[in-house]
Amino acid sequence: MKEKPFTINGETIPLGSSVQIHLRIARLPTHTNIDLPVYVFRAKEPGPTLLLTAGMHGDETNGIEIVRQLISSKKIMPERGSVIAIPIVNIYGFLQHARYLPDGKDLNRSFPGHKSGSLAKRVAWAVMNDIMPLVDYGVDFHTGGANVSNYPQIRCEFKYTTNRKLAAFFNAPFTLNSTMIEKSFRKAAHKAGKNILVYEGGESMRFDDFAIREAIDGTLRLMKGLEMRSTAPEYLRQNLVLRKSKWIRARYSGLFHPFVKPGDKIRRNQEIGTITDPYGETTYKVKVSEGGYVIGLNYTPVLNAGDAILHLGKEH
Repeated sequence: MKEKPFTINGETIPLGSSVQIHLRIARLPTHTNIDLPVYVFRAKEPGPTLLLTAGMHGDETNGIEIVRQLISSKKIMPERGSVIAIPIVNIYGFLQHARYLPDGKDLNRSFPGHKSGSLAKRVAWAVMNDIMPLVDYGVDFHTGGANVSNYPQIRCEFKYTTNRKLAAFFNAPFTLNSTMIEKSFRKAAHKAGKNILVYEGGESMRFDDFAIREAIDGTLRLMKGLEMRSTAPEYLRQNLVLRKSKWIRARYSGLFHPFVKPGDKIRRNQEIGTITDPYGETTYKVKVSEGGYVIGLNYTPVLNAGDAILHLGKEH
């Protein structure tokens, strides 16, 4: 059977080739053009197409480094099929060390986008229309927010069998059942019939070597599972499947001192830290009413009542 044309931005990319393509997104008020660099790696043998995206939020540098290392090491080149890599989806946010775009919009709440919409919608439209039609599967790399560190985890919706299968191939330390959010990249891809996993690891604007390494190894395992490569790193830790999660929130304002770290298993009624006033007069113990695993931890030292402290994952 003759292969369907593999074309991006008017450029046809044959099997056995590697190219870099620049998608024109918009023009800044200074007349500076903003392009979206897209890297394509095609094996000589046809197979599935895997999309790797990072920098959906411009300050989430771990994801950018994950894709950069995969490209730099040449491990991203498949033995079968194709890989499309976009190391920085939100070019605007990356340049400003910011989560959002200059218009204040969240790119990951702007899908499927619009060709003549806001900056965020234009970027989303380019991804959905120029890239997504070629894609079979994908991983979107993220980190926790400012001062929130996420333990390496894959997020997918468990009711979809293919996503569970992909998550098992990736085999991150945690696999978390996570419903799709409207107007997110993952939701828009799902509506287009594509299967996208979300990887979370580390925190924004800070490299986390462990989270980066787990993501790279997991991506190679996923490629092996999809028969895109013949070898992949072995998994040295047990994968834990977490069906539920909840945020533990501060009951008091003050200075937070955590006693646990991301990845820890905690028991019911365990003291996970203290909140003190800044004057040394009062100390409040912070306990959890149920056991589980620390999948995310807020390292912000100054908290207000109601702020999220710890993201708790549960197996049942």
